[in-house]
Amino acid sequence: MTDRQEEIQDELLVLQCQEGNDHALETLIRRWQPKLSRLAWRLTAHREAAADIVQDAWLAIVRGLNRLDDPARFRAWAYRIVSNKCADWTRRRVVRRSVETGLQDVAAGASHDSTHERDSAGEVDRMREALTKLPDEQRAMLSLHYLDGMGVVEIARALDVPEGTVKSRLYHARNRLRQAMERIKR
Repeated sequence: MTDRQEEIQDELLVLQCQEGNDHALETLIRRWQPKLSRLAWRLTAHREAAADIVQDAWLAIVRGLNRLDDPARFRAWAYRIVSNKCADWTRRRVVRRSVETGLQDVAAGASHDSTHERDSAGEVDRMREALTKLPDEQRAMLSLHYLDGMGVVEIARALDVPEGTVKSRLYHARNRLRQAMERIKR
């Protein structure tokens, strides 16, 4: 199935969901669960948190589906909901971490270092590590563009920012990723 055919199918499913078709909702969830889960995982780097975030996002999606005026915007709308929930989770985590003791941070860092030593041989592992060093906003930009195949216009809609901002953030994110990978290489 081509991308355009999948988009049309998603639009039809959204319209059917808005008419109260429970089977269409189940199909929409089944089709989009993996995509939204990947996004949440990439933005949080925590599988359990990502699963909780996506579950919470689905509640918001189901509640707001009838207010979605243009079914063609479902993809951007759903990604924005997940992105916003990930940003909320990250903010809460930062607050919690600032309250935690320094020992927990040291233990987490030691665990990460040993994992890095074991996995750093491959290019993919280097890329993953470099991505974790990027700010959430830049990681989200790169993920949406390269991993989810979204264009500048669609990312702008999903994140509710101007297109020029998306272009600028992508440019800076690419540069930062390149620098992070060079540092890891050394």
